[in-house]
Amino acid sequence: MKNALLPDDFDFQNSIPLWTLDQSRTTIYREFIFTDFKQAFQFMTLCAQRAEEIDHHPDWSNSWNKVAVHLSTHSSKGLTELDIEMARAMDVFALQV
Repeated sequence: MKNALLPDDFDFQNSIPLWTLDQSRTTIYREFIFTDFKQAFQFMTLCAQRAEEIDHHPDWSNSWNKVAVHLSTHSSKGLTELDIEMARAMDVFALQV
């Protein structure tokens, strides 16, 4: 089922202030920086478990202590509540590792 796109007036700054909205308004981005690879991997493991639970998977890359994340709902060709939910979960997980 296709998810509804977020409204044009969605307040990204208040909802997910640490994330950057791209110019096309179809992707949000954040880079997480950890102490070392182990912390980055622990973060990615938590995120992967949540992604499986909600069936919404990030586009991401890892380089030692950094995890770069891009979120978008490809089936909807833009941003949906799933992206906001995943971004919020990632923000919480980053504080837990």
